[in-house]
Amino acid sequence: MRPVVAVGQSFRDFLVADVEDRGAGFYLWVRAPMMVRRREEPDVKYMLLMQFSAAGTDFPSIDTWSPEEIRAHVGFMSEVNGKLAADGELVGGEGLAGPAQAKIVRAGEGGTPVVTEGPFAETKEFLAGFWIVDCETPERAVELAAHISTAPGPGGRPLNMPIEVHPVMSAPTQEM
Repeated sequence: MRPVVAVGQSFRDFLVADVEDRGAGFYLWVRAPMMVRRREEPDVKYMLLMQFSAAGTDFPSIDTWSPEEIRAHVGFMSEVNGKLAADGELVGGEGLAGPAQAKIVRAGEGGTPVVTEGPFAETKEFLAGFWIVDCETPERAVELAAHISTAPGPGGRPLNMPIEVHPVMSAPTQEM
């Protein structure tokens, strides 16, 4: 049985893709629709984490891409999100800002936040985005990750960025 998707508007109303040139580089926003799903069988959710690694990549950083290359990349991500939503597999997802805007927070004495801000000179890898998907099998989650990895980069070549697949843990049963 395929899942039933409960939404009040069309999927296009939920998909947002924007490219903005702020002088210092391009900023991308690709927002996935948030979905409410109902299924008879238990959910099997996975988090797909898109990693960017400066080491081992054979393409330039996104701030050097042409506007057409950026639009193709964002368009691919929007199509992925739309297909996942239409198939009832998308729970949510977001693209993330780069490491220069990231913060690391730890609890200090008495629980006071201790914040370390970027950019981090030693950063070679960072989390570029994530999806939460609801799949019938772990193989389907791996299939989705492989497809997302083919997002186009400069010259339309697939980036083949690593996508980590993590099962999402559920809460313990009431009996525990």
